[in-house]
Amino acid sequence: MSALTQAQARALDAYWRAANYLSAGQIYLMSNPLLTEPLRPEHIKPRLLGHWGTTPGLNFIWAHLDRVISLGDLSMMIVIGPGHGGPAALANTWLEGSYSDVYPSVPRDATGMAILMRQFSFPGGVPSHVAPQTPGSIHEGGELGYSLAHAHGAAFDNPDLIVACVIGDGEAETGPLAASWHSNKFLDAVHDGAVLPILHLNGYKIANPAVLARIGAEELDALLRGHGWRPWYVGGDEPMAMHEQMAAALDEVVAEIRRIQAEARGGGAGRRGGAGRRGALGGRARPAWPMIVLRTPKGWTGPGEVDGLPVEGTWRSHQVPLGEVRTNPAHLAQLERWLRSYRPGELFDEQGRPRPDLLALVPAGERRLGMSPHANGGLLLRDLDLPGPREHAVAVGAPGARASAPTEVLGAMLADVMRRNLRTGNFRVFGPDETASNRLGAVIDVTGKAWQAQVLPVDENLAPDGRVMEILSEHTCQGWLEGYLLTGRHGLFSCYEAFIHIVDSMVNQHIKWLKVSRGQPWRRPVASLNYVLASHVWRQDHNGFSHQDPGFIDHVVNKKAEVIRVYLPPDANCLLAVADHCLRSRNLVNVIVAGKHPTPDWLDAEAAVLHCARGAGIWEWASNDRVNRSGVAEPDVVLACAGDVPTIEVLAATSILRQHLPGLRVRVVNVVDLMKLQPPSEHPHGMSDAEYDALFTPDKPVIFAYHGYPWLIHRLTYRRAGHDNLHVRGYKEEGTTTTPFDMLVLNDMDRFHLVMDVIDRVPGLGPKAAALRGAMCDARARHTRWIREHGEDMPEVAQWTWPGSARRRAADAGARTAGGRALHVPVP
Repeated sequence: MSALTQAQARALDAYWRAANYLSAGQIYLMSNPLLTEPLRPEHIKPRLLGHWGTTPGLNFIWAHLDRVISLGDLSMMIVIGPGHGGPAALANTWLEGSYSDVYPSVPRDATGMAILMRQFSFPGGVPSHVAPQTPGSIHEGGELGYSLAHAHGAAFDNPDLIVACVIGDGEAETGPLAASWHSNKFLDAVHDGAVLPILHLNGYKIANPAVLARIGAEELDALLRGHGWRPWYVGGDEPMAMHEQMAAALDEVVAEIRRIQAEARGGGAGRRGGAGRRGALGGRARPAWPMIVLRTPKGWTGPGEVDGLPVEGTWRSHQVPLGEVRTNPAHLAQLERWLRSYRPGELFDEQGRPRPDLLALVPAGERRLGMSPHANGGLLLRDLDLPGPREHAVAVGAPGARASAPTEVLGAMLADVMRRNLRTGNFRVFGPDETASNRLGAVIDVTGKAWQAQVLPVDENLAPDGRVMEILSEHTCQGWLEGYLLTGRHGLFSCYEAFIHIVDSMVNQHIKWLKVSRGQPWRRPVASLNYVLASHVWRQDHNGFSHQDPGFIDHVVNKKAEVIRVYLPPDANCLLAVADHCLRSRNLVNVIVAGKHPTPDWLDAEAAVLHCARGAGIWEWASNDRVNRSGVAEPDVVLACAGDVPTIEVLAATSILRQHLPGLRVRVVNVVDLMKLQPPSEHPHGMSDAEYDALFTPDKPVIFAYHGYPWLIHRLTYRRAGHDNLHVRGYKEEGTTTTPFDMLVLNDMDRFHLVMDVIDRVPGLGPKAAALRGAMCDARARHTRWIREHGEDMPEVAQWTWPGSARRRAADAGARTAGGRALHVPVP
């Protein structure tokens, strides 16, 4: 029996033709949208930009999704993977009315159709790809490979949602997409929604055949089934037969999704996000989720041949099939025949409005794909229930008297966040198999690690409904988190600092998405994308050079200032304050770099909150810049630091200077919010010149120990009055497998070298401190001999404490655990 009635088949085909007509019109026309007069060159855009090849297939899919949504009253959203499918998304949202709802200046009539067509890829208009301006979208079409990960991120914790994910056959060749096929091993049929991949095989990319379109049917089927999917196949080029096939396939696929979910949910959902446990899926086998493989000609229904060369069904249809329409009368005539082949008079009335019969299967209200609230996630966003940074703070009696592992302290806070938000199910932690390694393992005491594959008796902390998401693909983690955030939830990405670079291009796109979204009043703010980068450059001495790279900060700082933030908390309590702020923020990308090894606790909870709120400040307890005759504290030198290890080295250098050069006035400045260094004209967090000069002085030497590449600090401060006095130490691409302190020596950021920098740069100090400078050189040489003999850092370095804290540290020794971790006492 046919899946379609005759009326449904006519409506589907009419809708599809209308979408194709509008799509082709967007590529070519700047006026005469309804062809009420013969086409003339002046009706054609002077620059033809756009991509036709994938568009008719996308229109076909959209039309059929509308049908199953309407008939089944489904909650569904769409993720369009083919890179430049913009004409299709714009055409369909205009046809269904959602575009006009969002942009009332583009009504659903001839006036609106003219605007729709003219604005496409036109100065002052809209991009050629799916972008934040496109209703119903969460996936930017400018870069390929992330659609399936985004779709799964959207489905997590959305049990009633089906995410239709169109995957282009070119996109399917990318590494990120290839890894994300495995996302089905992390999708819980009880608490999550469903993802419906639609692999669109139209045969070609820009200039080459697509791999998955050219392998045998058995090989393709084995590949997809091997990934755990159950494919349905639809293929051909005869429209009415294809409508029948697609409708039947979608009916069966939706029924299969509902069957899987009903079977999984029939025994009761159990406790959402429960602690990790052993065992399989409560006796259930992991489902083989359905998907569709759709084969259509590239450029379907477009020109079959141009200038004697085949176009439809070939790579020549990828972009603009007819490229000389303004100058070649034959091309102009062929374009007019092509556009009129859709019979626009049957599709639109005299006012240019879509005729009611072609809209018969279009859903209403929020069921329209362009109006899904999940695709405008800020509409659904609920604030997290957060404990606040003071609740998990470590006790600090005196600066540096005790030490804590900052990310371990953060892990306890995140575990509390997870616990408080289990009921609402709107917070997850993502990372590539590094949650425990980065010492955030406390969250696993609250919820297991999501896992739907085989479980062995030796395994621990795996749970079908776990909320810690780990897969050894940074691309997939990033895609999951982006999809999760853009559909109205909260999350955090924990990663080794060196390997977060793997997602450089992905974070590019997300930052661009947020930047453009801020200019769309109808898009509501979403939770920020928060990175915690641990296992950082200065404590990758054991893994060596390959694991030593702080450059993600530089990469992010290149992006739009209104979107990006970078934080370098110096200790555990500052990390808590920064994390609390980031989890409350919206529409940002926050990069937090924090250590996982024991680090001195410098500030108590209250001081940490205040210091992080300022972003940068003088540590008076470490400074000795005395008041001058005018009553102003004026240092001889400023020792500045940003990052946990640089802070230790600056304070160690300060202690040496204060001991051996007591007359030298030293000011210690710590920077947490890196963007404070810029002027307010360049970044919303930037300091005014007056504020900057008050901290760093306009004319005194500044020795700055920085976590990353030193030239970034110069770049951020090049406009400041005292820039010529600024000398920055940081990572210089010198590293190996060595001791922690040797990493600093190799890069000239060790305390001994910082003291030498001060002696060299404070006017008149060199001759007076020649002996101390020589002692510093000797200390570096002694260090090198020591580590090669003993294999560990010198005791004077490894056991160094801030002067005045040693007695307190000895008194607190009994409060430590056997592993040397400080006892974490909550601060009221």
